[in-house]
Amino acid sequence: MEPSLLQIVVLALIQGVTEFLPVSSSAHLILPAALTDWPDQGLAFDAAVHLGTLVAVMAYFRRDLTGFATSGLAFARHRAWDGNLDLGVKVVVATIPVVVAGVAFKSQIETHLRSTTVIALATIVFGVALWLADRRRGTECDDQPSYTQAVLIGFAQALALVPGTSRSGITIAAALALGLGRHGAARFSFMLAIPAIIGACVYTLVNVDDPAGLPWIDLGVGFGIAALSAFACVSAFLRFVERTGMTPYVVYRVLLGVVLLTFFA
Repeated sequence: MEPSLLQIVVLALIQGVTEFLPVSSSAHLILPAALTDWPDQGLAFDAAVHLGTLVAVMAYFRRDLTGFATSGLAFARHRAWDGNLDLGVKVVVATIPVVVAGVAFKSQIETHLRSTTVIALATIVFGVALWLADRRRGTECDDQPSYTQAVLIGFAQALALVPGTSRSGITIAAALALGLGRHGAARFSFMLAIPAIIGACVYTLVNVDDPAGLPWIDLGVGFGIAALSAFACVSAFLRFVERTGMTPYVVYRVLLGVVLLTFFA
């Protein structure tokens, strides 16, 4: 049974929005599965919407990515080190822990931590952690981590392998707790999403069977919706995060976790 247009639109929107808001995509994906009789959308669809979010975040940070590449070439030719290269290396350094943890523990996590109860509790607990971190955040001028802070944010990102944690939520929380401002914390978290999503896409694509028989139109629709919604989400979040703070997302996470524990656990 092929997914309907409604299923494609809903799941692509969920992926596009929750990939970057600190609210946990895995918690949200429980609800459509529990409330409908929709068929499994398949690995190819998962890859398509992840690619959509990847294109969105790369489009938003296109100047930064161009700066990383330009500075990398300058360093290779002239050993010239600048701020662009410094930030790019911090992103790489912060990515290493999740790669190591993913290789070491991913199968155990998928086997033992995929229950609704675990996802709901993680949604609540790490939501409260986000609120506590926001209370001790730095100023708006504190917008880039040190290398030590980048490593610690990277270790926090590894916790996102536990479903319900939220990759963006835990990395923003760690950055805030370490003294970054809201905008800087969110910006670094979204940059960290680029290698993380690339890894997720590669992992998903290598497990896709029979690519010739895929529903390419459905995949294209999912890709487009995920890309547009993710770009809008990143843009709006970074524009308004200083004004809104983290409290609305924390309240939402706690309520969502309670709903999941009450009705679906």
